Amino acid sequence: MEKVAIVTGASRGIGREIAKELAKQGIKVVANYNKSEEKAKELKEKFNIDIFKADVSKHEEVKKIVDYTLEKYKTIDILINNAGIAQSKLIIDVTDDDWKRLVNTNLYSAFAMTREVCKTMINNKKGCIINISSIWGITGASMETIYSITKAGMDALTKSLAKELGPSNIRVNSIAPGMINTDMNKEWTQEEIEEIKQEIPLEKIGKVEDISKCVNWLIEDNYTTGQVISINGGWVI
Repeated sequence: MEKVAIVTGASRGIGREIAKELAKQGIKVVANYNKSEEKAKELKEKFNIDIFKADVSKHEEVKKIVDYTLEKYKTIDILINNAGIAQSKLIIDVTDDDWKRLVNTNLYSAFAMTREVCKTMINNKKGCIINISSIWGITGASMETIYSITKAGMDALTKSLAKELGPSNIRVNSIAPGMINTDMNKEWTQEEIEEIKQEIPLEKIGKVEDISKCVNWLIEDNYTTGQVISINGGWVI
């Protein structure tokens, strides 16, 4: 039987690559997007991937994408919580609105999506949940306080649910990327990126394919759960 996956934040960057790779594996993919409609349509046309517009920071829209997937495919085997936004600000300049926006988009979305999808996975006695967190959830990042908090929260969610859902044969893991070549790095100058490369033992920035390969492995594996796998070229050892 074909597997069914939901990938949040799938129109660009890491999420897009994950959705593409899962589709190539023969998995039925529902790719979530919010604002990047043209990119999402391109994904649908080129790779025959289902797309669904939803702001997954809101419970009612989380429920819509899960209900849509179940109505069409009858099951959900894989959930990739990838939706996320970043922000660089001094703590004294961070507003309550900044807090709400990042926490809801990055952390609440993962919690809410998992809560809805788990109902089906527990009933089926199987499932694979992968949270795309960040190296900053492990080490913290200067001027990215809220982002770091949300990613650390995703890793805590991973560990907690791995214990809770393990008896139902549901595996929950995090992938914590280091510096990956995506739009999220557009605020960095080329000079700054070159400086970062010198701090990385492999002396290079990661590619989105590096993350999707790990996703594929975690889906196929059957004995890894509760882990935070940091793919960072040795930046943090």
